[in-house]
Amino acid sequence: MEYSKACCKPVLKWAGGKRQLIPYIMRYVPERFKTYYEPFLGGAAVLIHLYSKGRISKAVVSDVNRDLYMLYKEIKERPIELISVMRSLNFQNKREDYYRARDLFNETSDYKLRSALLIYLNKHGYNGLYRLNSLGLFNVPFGRHRNTSFPSDQDILSLSNMLSSCTILNEDFEKAVAGAESGDFVYFDPPYVPLSKTSNFTSYTESGFTHKDQVRLKDVFIELSNRGVFVMETNSDTENVRDLYKAFEIIGVPARRNINSNASRRNGATELIIRNY
Repeated sequence: MEYSKACCKPVLKWAGGKRQLIPYIMRYVPERFKTYYEPFLGGAAVLIHLYSKGRISKAVVSDVNRDLYMLYKEIKERPIELISVMRSLNFQNKREDYYRARDLFNETSDYKLRSALLIYLNKHGYNGLYRLNSLGLFNVPFGRHRNTSFPSDQDILSLSNMLSSCTILNEDFEKAVAGAESGDFVYFDPPYVPLSKTSNFTSYTESGFTHKDQVRLKDVFIELSNRGVFVMETNSDTENVRDLYKAFEIIGVPARRNINSNASRRNGATELIIRNY
């Protein structure tokens, strides 16, 4: 069944985002499914694309990153207020402004302000990273971008309209998909298994995402499969990932790694799409 959906687009440039892989992901999405689940929401590129194509009528989405969760809650429930706070920020594309905004973000507990600041920091920080130090403080450096822009009012309102059909959670991935039933579709996009010991450069949350979490994710993948749920996952192309999911279909696709500090190493990478159907 097709649904008429207003066009919207991601409001964040999220490290590890899936915009470049969407043509491949769409090629392997189930033809028909009921509720859509995405427990590592990130920049929401896949959710938005599926929605814009009329593929989603109901979704349950989640992210363990509380700042990201609160941003989407603000966009869904109070978009006009968020727009007002965004427009009141007096920070330009300058190094000193960025660090003042970062300090304010780390000090305030006002989630409208934090959400507006998160958008500013994301647009002006290094490569769209979200990184916390050992004290749980956001510490991404200034990005020195030549051109930056905030989402338009219409971008926020369109995304708010889309999110009105979504249940938004701030849960661990296992809890976020606990309600998935036969015929539903779960898309996992976890923090990737690092390609080397030095490539695991960022802590997405204070606790990080460990090898034990990757194994637990594989176990949830199997459990959902046994319940008749369509499951797809994207992850890095490593021997470890291939071994974890050897019982399922594994498809290698070309990808560009924009988060490598060495530009010459961003091309030629392969990522994996794993599915149980």
